[in-house]
Formats: sequence, C-alpha cells, structure tokens
Amino acid sequence: MNRKKKIGLTVLSCLFISSALKAQAPDLFQKAFIKKEMVKAADWQLSHSNGAAENSWTNGVFYVGVDAAYQTTGEKRLFDSLMAIGERKQWMPGRQFDNADDIVICQTYIDLYRIVKDKKMIQPTIDTVHKMETAPNNALVRNRGLLWWWCDALFMAPPTLAKLSKTFNDPHYLVLADTLYRQTYRLLYDHEEKLFARDAAYLANARGGGKKEANGKKVFWGRGNGWVMAGLVNLLKEMPQDYAGRSFYVGLFKEMAGRVLELQQSDGLWRSSLLDPESFPGGEGSGSGLYCYALAWGINQHILDKKSYLQPVKKAWTGLTSLVNEAGRVGWVQPIGEDPKKNFNADSWQSYGTGAFLLAGSEIVKLKK
Repeated sequence: MNRKKKIGLTVLSCLFISSALKAQAPDLFQKAFIKKEMVKAADWQLSHSNGAAENSWTNGVFYVGVDAAYQTTGEKRLFDSLMAIGERKQWMPGRQFDNADDIVICQTYIDLYRIVKDKKMIQPTIDTVHKMETAPNNALVRNRGLLWWWCDALFMAPPTLAKLSKTFNDPHYLVLADTLYRQTYRLLYDHEEKLFARDAAYLANARGGGKKEANGKKVFWGRGNGWVMAGLVNLLKEMPQDYAGRSFYVGLFKEMAGRVLELQQSDGLWRSSLLDPESFPGGEGSGSGLYCYALAWGINQHILDKKSYLQPVKKAWTGLTSLVNEAGRVGWVQPIGEDPKKNFNADSWQSYGTGAFLLAGSEIVKLKK
C-alpha cells in the first residue's frame, strides 16, 4: 500500500472514530435528555432515604424539585409519590410553626392542592402560618431580633407565603412575606459584595474584623446565596407583575446574578466558599444547581441578558450533569451545615442536592436554542 493510500485510510479512520464518539455523546441540551436525567435523578433519590422526616427541610427542598420535575416531564409516578408523601404526613408542615425550614414542604402541598382542590391538603399550612403571625412573644424574634435570621430562610418561607397569596387571592400573605424578607435583607445583605451573609455571625464588625477565609476575604457561603437566588425566583413566580414591591426583588435578583456570574469557576460550577474558591476543591452540587436554576430562569423571563448569561448557564448545566452517575445519584453535595465545608466528594449526596438539580433542569429545558 502506497503512502497516499495509508494517509487517506488514517484520515478516514479518524473521521469514523470522531463521528462514532459524537454519536455516543448525548446532547446535554436536548429536551428528551434533560427530562430523562431529571426522572432518573428523582427516581434514585426517592428510593434512597436520608433518614430525615419527609416534611423536614432537607426533603422539603427535594420535593420542590420533584414537583418541578413532574411539571416538566408529566411523569405521573412523580405526582403519585408526592401525593403519597402528603397523605403519610397528613399534609402537616414540620413541628416548629415559627421556623422557616419547617414550611418549605408547604410549597409542594400548595402546588398539589392547586391540582386536586382538596382543602385538607392546605389547611395545616394555613393554620401554621396564622400561628406564626399571631403567636405572642415569638421565640425567634425574642432571641434573634427577627423571624428569618439566616439567609436559607429566604428560600424556605417567602415562596410559601406568596403561593398562599396567589392561590387564595389574599394579598396579606404576600405583604407579610415582603415585610419579613426586607428585615432579613437589611441585616444580611452586603452591598459591597452583592451577596448575603449566612447569618449575623458572619457580618464584619465595625472595626473590619469578623470571620474571614484563608485568603483574608469575607465568608460568603455558596449554597447560602444559592438559597437566596432560587428563593427569589420562586417568590417572583408567584408575585403579581403590578405588585408595588416587585421592582425591589427584580433589582436584587439582577444585582446578585451579576455578582454570581463573576464567581463561576472554569468547570461551570461554584465552590462552597464564593470568595475563596482555591481553598475548597471540587464544585459544590447543591449551590451550583440553585445558581443554574436561577440564572436560566432569568434568561427565560428576559430579565437577564441572554448574550451575557447563556454560555455561563450552559457551562453550569454541563458541569451539573457531570455530577450525576449512571444510576441517577447527584454527587459532590456539601452535607448539612451553615458555612463553607470541605468534607464532601464525588460520592457525597443529599436530597436537597437532587432537588437543586431538578430545579435547574426545569429551566434548562426551556432555553431556546
């Protein structure tokens, strides 16, 4: 065989191999693939208990994601699973009426109620919120100075109240959410960094001291700010376009989105510490999922500039899909905590991490090519 023929065959072989590899690689942005990955992740998590109560915040966040997966895919078994959970828990929130974490499950109850229209599914939520409003000498307010004293609460509670407001056409729930949200904002939002401190313990003091990362920068928790961004999305989804305070929330969303964009890492993911990524190896799945969800929603709602945000969002989704194994387990999820941690790896999972992945998929699937 002469030299030209050998070169020709080599080129053809390379082209054949390249084409075969392309054929095997899935299109991460094809709707069928996204829906398949969502169902696979939801199924895996539904069959793997984390040992917590089904109406705890860890599972409540997951069910918000399962609800989004059902609405995206129409997979009836996801709906049936959520209904079964509600029936087993008798549609009850967690036991602490004044704890935002204990009413995140109510977001799913309300969405299911909108479909089934059975008042028993919603009455415990209404009763719990009423008690939160009227209980004298509320312990959290007495001890902390305000009800929602940590930034995670802004994902857990405000959307629940906004959903009640929209469902029953009762503006007082939304006004309550607005009032309490702004109290938390005034305490925890850092206007310089355009991020939320996890709680008052992470605020810089008057002398410039306070908790710092290894590089000397302030501590801003990745998942904590993810809670805020995704919570803003879920709040704005329920808030009327003509609500007097809506511009505040849209402005806050856009401001945080711009900052979050600057902090994305080369693999498309975010680290558990936003301002000291070098000290925290490995992309963190739960915070990254929440950011991906929020930024994709911003594009889909024409709130964020597509030219600036589309490629970073696509990188984020590509990074997230790399965290999902063949069985559907979402890995690289930081365990329960209140600040950046390093004690997790590719095998680390938590139900709320899967919930964040499902939320991200529910908006990625709506992106227009």
